[in-house]
Amino acid sequence: MAVREILTGLPWWVKWVAVPLVALAVFGGLIASVVGFVIGLLFKMLAFVALVGGLVFVVRKFKGSSNSRGDW
Repeated sequence: MAVREILTGLPWWVKWVAVPLVALAVFGGLIASVVGFVIGLLFKMLAFVALVGGLVFVVRKFKGSSNSRGDW
C-alpha cells in the first residue's frame, strides 16, 4: 500500500496541515540540530577563509615592504 493510496480519501487539511505539523513535532529536534550543524559549519568555513585571507594579506604586505632586508 502506497502513501498516495492512504492519503486519497482524507480531507485537504489533513494532507497539507496535520501531516506536516505531526512531522515537525516528531522530527523537529532532528531538523533543528541538522540546521544548527550546517550553520555552525558555514560559520567555521567563513572564519577559516577570513583568517587565511588575513594571513595572506599580512604576509604579502610584510614581504613587499621587506625586499630591501632580504628573505626572512
